[in-house]
Amino acid sequence: MDISLSSHFTYKKLFRFVVPSVIMMIFTSIYNVVDGIYISNLVGKTQFAALNMIYPYVMVYAAIGFMVGTGGTALISKTIGEGDHKKANDIFSMLVCFMLIIGIICGLIGYFSLRKVAVFLGATGDMVDYCVNYARILMPAVVFFMLQGAFQALMVAADKPRLGMWITILSGIINIVLDALLIGVFHLELEGAAAATAISQVFGGIVPIIYFLRKNDSLLRLGKPVWDFKSLVRTCTNGASEFVTNVSVSVVEMLYNYQLMRLIGENGVAAYGVISYLMFIFIAAFLGYTVGVAPVIGFNYGAQREDELQNVFRKSLVIIGVTCLLMFLTGFIFAKPLADIFVSSDIELEALTIRALRFCSLAYIIIGFNIFGSAFFTALNNGGVSATISFLRTLVFQVVTILILPIFMGTDGVWISQFISEVMALCVIVFFTVKMNKRYHYMSEKAISV
Repeated sequence: MDISLSSHFTYKKLFRFVVPSVIMMIFTSIYNVVDGIYISNLVGKTQFAALNMIYPYVMVYAAIGFMVGTGGTALISKTIGEGDHKKANDIFSMLVCFMLIIGIICGLIGYFSLRKVAVFLGATGDMVDYCVNYARILMPAVVFFMLQGAFQALMVAADKPRLGMWITILSGIINIVLDALLIGVFHLELEGAAAATAISQVFGGIVPIIYFLRKNDSLLRLGKPVWDFKSLVRTCTNGASEFVTNVSVSVVEMLYNYQLMRLIGENGVAAYGVISYLMFIFIAAFLGYTVGVAPVIGFNYGAQREDELQNVFRKSLVIIGVTCLLMFLTGFIFAKPLADIFVSSDIELEALTIRALRFCSLAYIIIGFNIFGSAFFTALNNGGVSATISFLRTLVFQVVTILILPIFMGTDGVWISQFISEVMALCVIVFFTVKMNKRYHYMSEKAISV
């Protein structure tokens, strides 16, 4: 069954079209998760806590790649929908070149600031050295990590979601195999985990460049970059919400770690590390869906196909609702076996982690709608609304709840803060969805057969 951006999407077609992006994002999330499993089980709790303390800083740089990828995909898909394939290729080539330049600069800044950052984040004693040793190996590969994040979205705009999926899967497999060798066989501990991740990121960033430089049958091809700063600004504006989301997630994770070090100590940071890993995977499914469906939304908006835009919007809400329910039940019911993947050898830490997982699982009931809500406006090239939603959801509401709730609820206030902040964000998204329908007409009464 041939599926393209211009297809009419039934549930089956929509599912088949977005699955590669979902798998792609899940495998991307595996990078840090696999590192965490090996470090927590084979190295030690302090190193595990150090890994979780410094990784959010690395993700701040990766957020730029996601911003360019999602923002560029929205603009490129809209341009293709308008029938201007040459301009779409020019924008694509410019964005890849831009990423290479910015990535190298970010890698240098990150490399020389690590020790100060580790101390600022609350690391003390040996934990500072563990943070620095791990991240210094990752920083030279940051440019490829950023490129990989951008290509995950751009591959879908090129009508090659399955190719992007396989590149990401192979990259994840490389990471897993190297973790087993470098940590399990050669006992290189944190440095081995960092090297495994860095090598896999280099693979994930370089292979798409090689593919698009060669003659291919996709909608896009790399050529000589034509600098169009208006399109670059539009790309960054469109993707601002994803940038805000990823940076905010990193900032909030740092704040969680700070609060937990203050309230509980090392065990709190380790428990939150487990929650973060599982949330990476669960949220990756929603992020993958939005990456997969965004070009469809952008294409139909650019082509002024309102009926199909309404169709995709309606079906997306149903798919996300069912997935949210399944994820909540999984996180709540299977909290113990999920925790035991990381912390089964420490009874006190295991009990703390299980309790935390069950509190945090409440957020899964609605988090998918919130992720889709922000990404939907990005796909419509409305970066302002999308960025506002992301800023409130991932930074303002979470910072407020993580600072206030522990005053009244202690440690439980930390664990339940995400759910409360997601409820607040859902109210904002419902407001914008109703208000902006007058402009985009994605909720018309005109029905499309399911």
